[in-house]
Amino acid sequence: MTMSSDDEEGAFAFSGDWREFAPIAFTNLLLCIVTLGIYTFWARTRERRYLWSNTRFIDERLEWTGTALELLIGYGLAIVLFGLPVAALQFGLQALVLRGYGGYAAISGIILYFLLLYLIGVAIFRALRYRLSRTFWRGIRGGSHDQGLSYGFSYIWRTLVGSLLLGLLIPWSMVSLWNKRWNAMSFGPMEFASNARAGPIFARFLLFYLSPIAFIILFGLLAYWGMMPGPGALRPPPADLRQTVFLILIAAYLLFFVVLGLIALVYYAAYFREVIGNLTLGELSFDFTASTWDWLKLAIGNLLLVVLTLGIGQIFLGYRNWAFFIRHMRAYGEVRIDALTQSTTREPGQGEGLLDAFDVGAF
Repeated sequence: MTMSSDDEEGAFAFSGDWREFAPIAFTNLLLCIVTLGIYTFWARTRERRYLWSNTRFIDERLEWTGTALELLIGYGLAIVLFGLPVAALQFGLQALVLRGYGGYAAISGIILYFLLLYLIGVAIFRALRYRLSRTFWRGIRGGSHDQGLSYGFSYIWRTLVGSLLLGLLIPWSMVSLWNKRWNAMSFGPMEFASNARAGPIFARFLLFYLSPIAFIILFGLLAYWGMMPGPGALRPPPADLRQTVFLILIAAYLLFFVVLGLIALVYYAAYFREVIGNLTLGELSFDFTASTWDWLKLAIGNLLLVVLTLGIGQIFLGYRNWAFFIRHMRAYGEVRIDALTQSTTREPGQGEGLLDAFDVGAF
């Protein structure tokens, strides 16, 4: 099946309606409250089934086949196998410090840090692998032969390299890890391939990187000019110095995070265009059309939804984010329907427990 230009523009489509989603969202919220959060796994499964079933790729809707029990088992295993030992090790570090073994505590702390980095890397990889294995299109699913154990080591050293030169290599770290994950994935008989580069997004990252320094200098000068008398002062010293300092700090704090958040959107808009635009699946290539303005509208809409509803509107954020991504996805190329066969990758038996345990999961 070869896609025409019209097919390419509409290869992905989302037909969901927030009015249809609302009963699911509110029911999930009430049941999560009543069950003290235990229903979260069932809530997530219900949401995904709705979102996937209302997402069409070319001529067929997606299907989510994951279960709440898989997510629950994955989370339980993560807590038992990793959460409890890590907690015990943390208490052990405190005991070593109290007993005067500061050197041993420092070494153990470094080991713990690397262990956590490794587990987070494995969690991110296995969560993507799990979601692909439970996503069906025309009866075909995705997955990976890789268990993600080696990716954990890649996550450690690439993250550490990213922190070199005061963090200037972070774009390289993010892009290379994206490539590493997706190059290990497949869908049916087709392999994903990603060759994104950090160069095209570095300028925007540099803008984000330098903005805190610029803010510190700017507000330092404003504070100096506003508080210090003398020939260099732009106005006479304030009558109430403490009040002036307080107002300057509040203004600096609010403006810093607002502007920094906006600059972060500028970077992430370029990041997703780069990584998705350089992702292929067999003879298919993809593109992501969301501009910085589109991201800004999404972020402002999410913020207003949560604030104006006193937090209740957060139950709709997953719906809004999913719809945003699907509606800005494009696909180009050819899909050979007659050549599609079921994936031979192993299906993981549990869900995204590690990712949930470390609270780094995406919807």
